Amino acid sequence: MGKASRKKRQAGQDTPKARPAPFVARPFEGLADESEWVAMREILPAASADVTLSVPEGTTVAGRDVPAGDHQVTLVTVLPAAMPAIHRDSGEVLVALQSRTSSGDASRDVVAAALTALTSEPGTSVNSVRPATSETPRLQDVLAEGQELDVTVHEDFGFWLGEDATEEMAAALEQMNESAVPMARVEGAPTAYWCHMSGRSYIRWILGQDEDTALEALARLQAAHEHTLGEGTELIGAFRACGVLVPVLEVPAGSGAEDHAEALAGLQSRYDAALGQDAPLTDAERRARSALVSRQVTLR
Repeated sequence: MGKASRKKRQAGQDTPKARPAPFVARPFEGLADESEWVAMREILPAASADVTLSVPEGTTVAGRDVPAGDHQVTLVTVLPAAMPAIHRDSGEVLVALQSRTSSGDASRDVVAAALTALTSEPGTSVNSVRPATSETPRLQDVLAEGQELDVTVHEDFGFWLGEDATEEMAAALEQMNESAVPMARVEGAPTAYWCHMSGRSYIRWILGQDEDTALEALARLQAAHEHTLGEGTELIGAFRACGVLVPVLEVPAGSGAEDHAEALAGLQSRYDAALGQDAPLTDAERRARSALVSRQVTLR
């Protein structure tokens, strides 16, 4: 190998590369409605929400310039064929929160998919996105401070079928609709959803505090026998999702979301009161905490 070739190779090796995105256990912390982001990322099968992303001058993705300024983006839970994003002929951009892309920071993953879609031509399906790096903006960087996430829950997946939908998309929609889990919001708490699966009904109650804080408050409630929605309901365990806790309450199979709003409001009030306690856990509360930990399941 000649000197020129060696110099060229060495120059290539010395070119700085963006570091991988650091792992973030609680990726949506700091956003308004953090628990709603978690719901769309981990809990809801079919839902959508509109947000505005403010892209600074000089932002690039995969070597392409991203148009600067404000861009409205429709967030969805999933897209056909698990695509990360779609840029429709109409100019509308849809970004899936439950896509396969994962850098260890879901906040950066969402932005990476959105920026990739914004640089693509209208009518383009974004089938893959390069992994987010430490230089990829986070949602916390491009969303206006305090911007709320107004989530709409859909009965099926027809919400993502646009005028430019292909026959393959329509077929995928029909298949997904057949397997969709019925789900509805339960009033009485900031973020809680009723669902019906395999003949049984549940409420998934997404808490807005870090896992340890939420777990301690739940343990206080369980030790005091104040941790359910009343007779015929049971706290069967909890998910760990995006750094927060999601208790799962089983409710009578024949009941609907509206039947539990008042009881859930009472449980939320008791939980808020438990959060305000700072005394060390009692023996009974420590045992309750251990029991809750033993039944935890981590999503993803």
